[in-house]
Amino acid sequence: MRDEAMRIQKTLDEETVEVEKRGVRVKVTLAQRFISIETNGKNEEDIVEAVNEAVKESQKQAAKKMQGMVGLEGLKGMFGGGGS
Repeated sequence: MRDEAMRIQKTLDEETVEVEKRGVRVKVTLAQRFISIETNGKNEEDIVEAVNEAVKESQKQAAKKMQGMVGLEGLKGMFGGGGS
């Protein structure tokens, strides 16, 4: 199980999402590791909003990717669900 989780983590780290919101550009892996944040002089509120949007989008794409890799039953087992 650990090897499978490590394989999934590595796969998620290889793909990125880039979001631009209010002039702030954020690039993050599907494992939610930040690659870059370009602020272009924007204020903290704009930066926080863009970072949150990037994380949200990466989580959506990661969930789709993981579902395709291990299937729904595999995800239940990884997160402790699906037991009798």
